[in-house]
Amino acid sequence: MKSYGKVDELDQASLEARRKTRKRFTIVGLSTLVLTAVIVGAVVGTSQGRSKSKDGSEAQPLSTSVKAICKSTLYPDSCFSSLSPLTNSSTRIDPVKLFMLSMEVALNELYHVSEKVSSLKGVAADKMTSAAVADCQELLGLAMDNLNDSLSTNIDLAPPEDVLDDLKTWLSAAMTDQQTCIDGFIDSASTDLKEEVTDLLKNSTEFTSNSLAIITGISNAISSIKLRRLMSHDSSSSLYPAWLSSGDRKLLQSSDLRAKADIVVAQDGSGKYKTIRDALSKVPKKNKKRFVIYVKKGTYYENVLVDKDMWNVMMIGDGMAATVISGRLNVVDGTPTFQSATFAVKGKGFIAHDMGFRNTAGPQKHQAVALISTADQSVFYRCRMDAFQDTLYTHSNRQFYRDCNIYGTVDFIFGNAAVVLQNCNILPKKPMPGQQDTITAQGKIDPNQNTGIVIQNCTVWASEDLTNVRVYLGRPWKPYSTTVFMQSVLGGLIDPTGWMPWTGNSAPDTIFYAEFGNYGPGAKTDKRVKWKGSRMISRQQAEKFTVWPFIGGKKWISNTGVPFRSGF
Repeated sequence: MKSYGKVDELDQASLEARRKTRKRFTIVGLSTLVLTAVIVGAVVGTSQGRSKSKDGSEAQPLSTSVKAICKSTLYPDSCFSSLSPLTNSSTRIDPVKLFMLSMEVALNELYHVSEKVSSLKGVAADKMTSAAVADCQELLGLAMDNLNDSLSTNIDLAPPEDVLDDLKTWLSAAMTDQQTCIDGFIDSASTDLKEEVTDLLKNSTEFTSNSLAIITGISNAISSIKLRRLMSHDSSSSLYPAWLSSGDRKLLQSSDLRAKADIVVAQDGSGKYKTIRDALSKVPKKNKKRFVIYVKKGTYYENVLVDKDMWNVMMIGDGMAATVISGRLNVVDGTPTFQSATFAVKGKGFIAHDMGFRNTAGPQKHQAVALISTADQSVFYRCRMDAFQDTLYTHSNRQFYRDCNIYGTVDFIFGNAAVVLQNCNILPKKPMPGQQDTITAQGKIDPNQNTGIVIQNCTVWASEDLTNVRVYLGRPWKPYSTTVFMQSVLGGLIDPTGWMPWTGNSAPDTIFYAEFGNYGPGAKTDKRVKWKGSRMISRQQAEKFTVWPFIGGKKWISNTGVPFRSGF
């Protein structure tokens, strides 16, 4: 849709294309077994110090092993051609080296694409197109950052689980960054430019997907042969992010963070600064210590950016209804969705306490974001996000929300992060006449991405009279859309069918829409849609989507002053 969604007729065409390639995905599934065998052979062979097979013959040519690995990806041809420089050697296959090479290829391609996108500035004929080009440049920069983080990670042939999770998270984010660049041209007046950008990103997107498939195969292979018990790395030795010092840990456990703030912001002049933007300008770049900003009560009319080099910022207010940041940027008035957020967080390790974020553009302005986060390991505690369409943009990386109130109408919790919302109130509002409310729109684009929206132990209730308004749990924005509602109270406002199609009357078979242990009048499942991708799941299946296994939260949320439930 132009006015009631994020996609246009191109999405319908892509759905048709995906139906035609479903057979290829079956082949990929079978090829994954081959990849596992190759990796297991490499790991076991290396650990035993062998250079020959049991019968004394030389190891298989590297080109054969590369082909076997590439068959497990979604794009085997581009995988093999990009890794072909290694195929002249006959040495034993090292899957990790192939993985590192695949990321270097993807990063190199992104550099070239970024230069070409920069040249598009001169051909942007309208405001939205010009803004989309600027967004794309920024997003490609984020994608390159995620790949550089992955390449700088020290990994051996059997990396520990938390390292594998990091790599899968950052590669998933790099893919999301590139897709968001493409999506940004949907509202552009130039159809030709939209197609040009899609073509420009074809190789880099495929190369990133290939890297993600390879590391996922390595992860699965290590799990299958249970090598983690042999590792010297103790992933449970610390329940804090590696970049936090012992002093930071004591700070995060302090009962009076406001008194220990590095900077105080107050509109009445009682703090060092009167605006949040001025306070953020004093945050040390890539800081490894926690930097606390206390924002006193008041309504701050500003659009705030916690930039990507502002690490480990904690922002604490006087309450979600007392300290409020307010803006009104929106798509109708010429600001792309990605840039419309009142509050944007891109620096890793961000924590917000007791604050409100709102976008007051109104439902007639369509996409208008209150809060966006691309920040890895970001936490929001006792916060309020209030807008209409696209309120909360959980864009990418790992995120956690606890005891928050989230208000909206259309797709008001959306994005492609690995995110858990726990003990939150989800409060649909009255949409424009003729619209339905859809709570989630998850954006998973690749089956190997470790992303999804998880709603656990939350309450879904109307914020106002919603008589004659249909409210749905969500609709599938992308082909692998993954959303789980579990152990939550679902009010009677939820339509009995549960889920709404994005286009037509059905949804891709590849989505994963699940419910477990919900209660309340809207939790009855007998009239739910009968899509292949929609299901009720068991406790064992649901447990995979709790904080500890899904986002590794026990390691980076613990002792931050934010309560959480790691499992059930």
